[in-house]
Amino acid sequence: MPHKAPSLPPVSLHRLKLRPLLIFERVFNSPSIASAARELNMSQSAVTKAIQELEASLDVPLFERSNRGTAPTCYGVLLGERVRTVISELRYLTDELNSFRSGESGHVIVGTLISASAQLLPKAILKLKKLVPDVLVTVREGPNEQLFHELANGELDIVVGRLPEANLPLMRRFPFSHTVLYPDEICVVAGRKHPLARRKGLGLPDLLGYPWILPLRESPARAMTEKLLQDTGLSMPRNITESLSLVTNIGLLQDSASILFMPLAAARHFQRLGLVAILNVGQLGKFGDVGYTVRADRLPTPATQRFMECLR
Repeated sequence: MPHKAPSLPPVSLHRLKLRPLLIFERVFNSPSIASAARELNMSQSAVTKAIQELEASLDVPLFERSNRGTAPTCYGVLLGERVRTVISELRYLTDELNSFRSGESGHVIVGTLISASAQLLPKAILKLKKLVPDVLVTVREGPNEQLFHELANGELDIVVGRLPEANLPLMRRFPFSHTVLYPDEICVVAGRKHPLARRKGLGLPDLLGYPWILPLRESPARAMTEKLLQDTGLSMPRNITESLSLVTNIGLLQDSASILFMPLAAARHFQRLGLVAILNVGQLGKFGDVGYTVRADRLPTPATQRFMECLR
């Protein structure tokens, strides 16, 4: 006759332990405790004790024992059906954790500036995706101040672009770690059909009569732009649009006579694509070091470490 379930108190989840469940699953799927013990590389007495502990935790009998061996009770059958699913989920979880620890999965949130978004960042993302396709990469653009605040708050994992000056207040307030990848220069670009696109021997004074696209006032790149003009003895242009949007800036260059300071590496990339012309004004000086920044007091996630390797 089937085992009739008596009236028992409810089972408490916190009393369940994983190891007895794993041993139960092996016994449930084996012809005998002896064969289960051999597969588990345990003694029969240790397996029997684990089953007894599980029965005590659940307060129900899981196996009926006889001279012919053991057979699961109705409780044992119910637990056997459920524990199979639990162990499968644990195996999936183990695989996911191992993948996360090795950087084969996970999520990297990247803040970027124009100096990196045109060429360095896309190449690094493609390299990462070739190595570990399951890593999710999220890219956010914004001004330096915003990006480094988000990095400090943990909203970003890494910022890629022109490295900020060490004396900025934000750099002194938070423990950042900067890695230089390469130095870059500054240049002036315009649309391919700009009147000055094919002119040689230009100087900055020749450009002041045209509309200019400049970084936002609070951006370090804006201070660098103003200093460059001041060092040349020039005043600020009067016809100005302030924008850090790469898509907007490229669009303005296509449809107007606007002029824009741009990092040389990015400008060469857009020139190869036929989107801009680098104006022949000679060398204007260093744009700054391009690289990436992470928090110095936090260990980057394995996926972020993989991404850093791809950037390098």
